[in-house]
Parts: sequence; C-alpha cells; structure tokens
Amino acid sequence: MTNMTIFDKTTRGRAEIAVRGHNLTPRLRTLLLLIDGKTESTAVLTKVAGLGLTATHLDVLFETGLIEIHASRANPSTVSATSIPPNTVNIAPPLQPISTAAPAQPVEEVGSILPPGQSQFEAIYRFYNETIKSMIGLRGYGLQLKVERAGSIDDFKELRQLYLEAIFKSKGKETTRSLRDRLDKLLYLGQPGPNSIHLE
Repeated sequence: MTNMTIFDKTTRGRAEIAVRGHNLTPRLRTLLLLIDGKTESTAVLTKVAGLGLTATHLDVLFETGLIEIHASRANPSTVSATSIPPNTVNIAPPLQPISTAAPAQPVEEVGSILPPGQSQFEAIYRFYNETIKSMIGLRGYGLQLKVERAGSIDDFKELRQLYLEAIFKSKGKETTRSLRDRLDKLLYLGQPGPNSIHLE
C-alpha cells in the first residue's frame, strides 16, 4: 500500500461504526470514521496526526477487514472483491430500497438528480458525509455517527433537520439554503420537501 492509497469502509466497517462489535479504541474508531472512499491515506492521516495515528493503524483496520482499498482506485488483479475474512457473519443491516409508495418519476428526471452509478441511498450517504466533513469538520463527529447508523432513506430524512441546524450554526443562512436545496433533491427525488428551519 502506498501513501496514495484510497480506502473505503467494508460492510464490516460500517457495521462496526453502528454496533461497536470489535471494541475499537476511540482513536481507531475516529480513524475508521474518516475513511470515506475518496480521501487519500496521507490526507486522512494528516487529519489525525495529533492523535498519534500512523499508517500502521490503517494497516490494523485493513487486516481486520474493516477497510478495503477503494475499488475504483485498485488493481483488480491484486485486490479481492471484499476484505471481509471468510466465515464472518455479516451484521450490517440490509440497505432498504427506495419506497415504492413514492410517486413514480420519469427516468430522465431521477437520472439528472442522482450522480451516475449511485443509488439514492449511496448518494445521500456521500452527500451527508462529504458536507459534514467540509462544512463542520471534527465538530460534526456525532452527526457523522448518526449518518453511519442510518439504514434507510427514512433514517436519512430524520437526520435532515439536525443536519441543517448544524450547518446553519457553522456556515450561516446562505450556505444552509444551498445545501438544503441539494439535499432535498436527493431525499425526495424532485418532490417538494418539508418545511425547513427558519433561516432569517
């Protein structure tokens, strides 16, 4: 593994954030939380340098099957499809499909809202994680934990108000409005969202 390696959580890694099955130390749990499938390992380690975490700690997470090399950055001939060791029970809750009760949307409309190749669940998950990290930083740690524990679109909808309030406190009215509009497109796929927090 090089310093340019990009890691992502495995199914076990996401489950670990939710249920704390491996009794990770707080430092390792913080490191696991920051693994997002987009940030190079050097950048991740820079964020946690003050905690004394090094590449060795990344290796620990990798060897225990909690993180894997991101598929789009990995050489398929050298990286297996999963880092989960054999005979390991999958304790993560299954991802729930988009509710069939919602009004059907034209394919081109939904396709223009969701990033290419991403499900609604994955798009919302990435939106929450990326904006919490960039807009709130380490103060958003508790909110990120709630995002990791979400198992359905409805769970993400319940986090909407808490998320918007946190962004409002950190970045103010205009940024919150912009992120609210982007989030609602993903949460409701073009349908009107609920009333938002008071931004005046």
